[in-house]
Amino acid sequence: MEMATAQIKSTLVEKYRDSKYAKMARARSQEISKIEGLEVETKSGSQATWWKQLTTLTKRSFVNMCRDVGYYWARIVIYILVSICVGTVFYDVGYGNTAILARVFNKERLNGYYGVAAYTLSNFLSAFPFLVTISLITGTITFYLVKFRSGFSHYAFFCLNIFFSIAVIESLMMVVASLVPNYLMGIVTGAGIIGILMMTSGFFRLLPDLPKIFWRYPISYISFSSWALQGAYKNDFMGLEFDPLLPGDRKLTGDEIITKYFGVTVDRSKWWDLTAVVVILICYRLIFFIILKMKEKASPFLQEIYAKKTLEHLDKRPSFRKVPSLASSKRHQPLHSLPSQEGLNSPLH
Repeated sequence: MEMATAQIKSTLVEKYRDSKYAKMARARSQEISKIEGLEVETKSGSQATWWKQLTTLTKRSFVNMCRDVGYYWARIVIYILVSICVGTVFYDVGYGNTAILARVFNKERLNGYYGVAAYTLSNFLSAFPFLVTISLITGTITFYLVKFRSGFSHYAFFCLNIFFSIAVIESLMMVVASLVPNYLMGIVTGAGIIGILMMTSGFFRLLPDLPKIFWRYPISYISFSSWALQGAYKNDFMGLEFDPLLPGDRKLTGDEIITKYFGVTVDRSKWWDLTAVVVILICYRLIFFIILKMKEKASPFLQEIYAKKTLEHLDKRPSFRKVPSLASSKRHQPLHSLPSQEGLNSPLH
């Protein structure tokens, strides 16, 4: 199998760096510099502080995101259009019996907001204003068009739930991107993981009905959508009353609907559910950090193994083998010094 030209060049450069010729060249360069009074600059790591590096990267990423229309501006426009569509479809959903299922569908639809790009910590900080903008715009449009439970605390929870859900998805995709070799595999792998997390969120099948092994424990507990959906139920249902299915029956309370119809316990507050989403977000960030650190430490070792394998492969190729000396060839005459060449064209020779 033939190697790529770039790969051969890289191998030759690495081999030269460790050769005696490179050492001689560096030593000679140092001698010339001392004679002429020049200072040779040696490359070293960045002298900037960690905070300076972080602020510089954040500023650069933020400027890039502002200039690139496809980064967040297009997403903001799409989210606005989707929010208007969802808000108008479920406009003034009310408190009738049919409003129960309508509210559940709307919550799950909002949980589908996610991005696919992988960002570093500086990218996350620079993306923070855009995530806040998306959450506020989509939350405001949907919340007031559908007319969910009124009150600033309910509105604030609604927007925060959207914000942290999007942030968790982006953090998850950062982890996936650090493990897969290309963009396409990242999309496929990320979509598969997100699909599994959504299936165990309690919407497609209630949490108590999930198989205990694997799906209920531990998948449903590490699924951000499970906690986000439970918090959304409590934020909108608890404290409300809905019309009964049959006229004359007593009204259904929000607590009964959450417990009996959705299988969600009301023992803990909705804010604890949101806290669980934040904890999952932090865990994904830590996992991403650990993966980068491990790859950084393992990189020299892997490069050394790759270089050895490449050199072994090159040694087996005919073009890199030692060429026999010309002196041993019958097609070439032995070399003579200039003084001894006098009379070589003579018939006596």
